[in-house]
Amino acid sequence: VMKPDGEYFRRVVPSPPPLEILQVEAIRTLLEQCPDLLPIACGGGGIPVSRIPSNPRTLTGVEAVIDKDCCGAKLANELDADAYIILTDGGGIWQNYGKPDAREMKLASPEYLLGTKAGKNFPGSMGPKIQAAIDFVHNSKREGAWAAIGDLRDASDIFGNDAGTIVREDVEEGVVWRQPKVVADSNPKQSKEQHKSG
Repeated sequence: VMKPDGEYFRRVVPSPPPLEILQVEAIRTLLEQCPDLLPIACGGGGIPVSRIPSNPRTLTGVEAVIDKDCCGAKLANELDADAYIILTDGGGIWQNYGKPDAREMKLASPEYLLGTKAGKNFPGSMGPKIQAAIDFVHNSKREGAWAAIGDLRDASDIFGNDAGTIVREDVEEGVVWRQPKVVADSNPKQSKEQHKSG
């Protein structure tokens, strides 16, 4: 299938959800046996393959792309992770992003995000990240499992919920909004009146 992309055309392929991560045992072994190493997996979503039904041990390539966020959520669930963090270049989940009344979610439940269709206006960027966070929380076997979306520069602050958005099951009223940061005026105006003190 071809689709217009500006003055040119580009080939479009489906993006099915990942069903299995083939080398998950190798990743698990690295995490258990080499705690000082940080395995990098699911980059770009991985290479899409499919098992041949008549011979399930045989794999064949598939014309598709695997979404890296969904693949990361699948991996985090298979590794029984406590949390799944998606780092971006734009912060957490926002309502009215880019508008004067924009506000960032501090905490959100999967049900709230699904009910408000959060990220649906950004199907190529934030939408898949939000869906991956929801999928991780819903599919986790760990009690209290959470996912987070936030800016790469705020990675350490995300753990304390001082930046980004945490997605978890037990959020009262479904959402907690982050208070806007007050920016101090770097150039305060001087009063024309002389300072009076008592």
